[in-house]
Amino acid sequence: MRRMLADSTFLRVYVLLALALLLTFGLALLGLALVDQVRREHYREQLVEPPMRMLTRWVESLPEAQREAWLMERSEQLDMTLRVVPVETRYLNYFSRTRLRAGRVLVMPREDRGWRLWHLLADQQRLLEVDVATISEQQLRGLTELFAEWLARVPADERQAQLESMAGDAVPLELLVTAPEGLDTRQLVRMAEGEVVIRLIPGRLSMAMYRLLPSDGPRASWLAIGPVKAFEPLPLPLQLTLLMLLLSVLAAIIYLIVRGVEARMARLELAATRIAGGRLDTRVKVESGDFLGRLGMAFNGMAAQVQSLLRAQQDMIRAVSHELRTPVARIRFAVQMVEDMTDDPAIRRQLEGVDGDIAELDELIDEILTYARLGNETANGGELETSLVDCRAMARRVIEALRPLHGDICIELIEGPEVEIQAEPRYLQRALQNLVANACRHARSRVVIRLQGEPRLVRVDVEDDGPGIPAASRSEVFKPFARLDDSRTRRSGGYGLGLSIVQKVMAWHGGSVVLDASATLGGARFTLLLPRRAPTPA
Repeated sequence: MRRMLADSTFLRVYVLLALALLLTFGLALLGLALVDQVRREHYREQLVEPPMRMLTRWVESLPEAQREAWLMERSEQLDMTLRVVPVETRYLNYFSRTRLRAGRVLVMPREDRGWRLWHLLADQQRLLEVDVATISEQQLRGLTELFAEWLARVPADERQAQLESMAGDAVPLELLVTAPEGLDTRQLVRMAEGEVVIRLIPGRLSMAMYRLLPSDGPRASWLAIGPVKAFEPLPLPLQLTLLMLLLSVLAAIIYLIVRGVEARMARLELAATRIAGGRLDTRVKVESGDFLGRLGMAFNGMAAQVQSLLRAQQDMIRAVSHELRTPVARIRFAVQMVEDMTDDPAIRRQLEGVDGDIAELDELIDEILTYARLGNETANGGELETSLVDCRAMARRVIEALRPLHGDICIELIEGPEVEIQAEPRYLQRALQNLVANACRHARSRVVIRLQGEPRLVRVDVEDDGPGIPAASRSEVFKPFARLDDSRTRRSGGYGLGLSIVQKVMAWHGGSVVLDASATLGGARFTLLLPRRAPTPA
């Protein structure tokens, strides 16, 4: 299983997502359990606060000699164990001591069953400790009797204030001047006889205790304890809030898992884009042996193989081109010797034709060498050595070089502001010269060069008034040795490598060449797009 997880990216993602779901489910259960536990403990503390306050005040009001007997008597009455113990005899942490000093009641579960209740006496040195095994009707009646006895010892005008000081949120205490509502005749008779009446309220899941207080005057009063509500489960809004919180945690975990896979795929995509742009030396960092790691290794192997094949091809082309120069030079020397040895006009015309063919062959070899050199530098990941190029000065040099060769063509540079760019000057001039020469070969009378400097790139347009290039064939002209139709054959000049060289030069500079129709002259328009780049450090 461990081997499968290490080798399979998607299986590992699925397992991680499953673990995230299980973790989230466990956190949800734990969170709900903790919240319910905290609420339950808070409910218990609120439930026992009024009787514990009453018992504490009663104990504090008794003389020391009577306390032990009173505690034993009340323990039998309430079916509880009441005792007063020093604080030092009980292990209490800092938070428990702080809550006791603040007047709170501590409710701690016992090891066997039930709970142990603690409340601090006024001297801050002793605790009233109560052990409760379970809640029974005897305890409810006994506590109500104790409340009634306590109030009987208090003057009538102070009873309401005493009840308010002992009451809590979970156990309301109220002194009624009329008989409680909702009781039947039998219950009222029992209450008049001095009994405690317990009333259940089913609709509200609560109960209330009533007791007639003894009175010396004509006015009677009743003690009402409750209604005491049962513990309610977690409210729906709080559950929805917890659910949204847990879903947010789950979404964050899944995002982190998927983000890691996406980042590795993004690196593969970036490497593929760089290789497609001619940077064949690009490789992918392999981080593991899983599916994506094996994909990265296969990708690196493919890139190395493509780079090796392209380098071998370019080296072969360059070697063949170099080897062709020697026999071409010998043929040219032999033709010149024959030309010097004869005065026959017919033979000299034939020799001139051969010499022209040799010149074309020499020019073709030069084009092939340039093409191979660019391809070899691209395959080897060569970096450009750029410098600041004045594009208008470069265009003027190109015009001066080509104007004598095309006397019937008007080559025009449109005036405008100076344009400068960081580029390799020799190759950039070669690309522009190839475009202008190609335009002169197919123009009728006019070729126009436009330079535009923009914030992020430099644009060079070369337009002619020739027949143009059909839209369906525009992507073919940049292929090596491409021939579109009879109007662009060797007789009109060119070998089908000039535009391929232009495209390689632009790719090496990180730019591009675009072909469309000229809106002003009606022929073809070639556009060089060169991005502005930082200077190459020395």
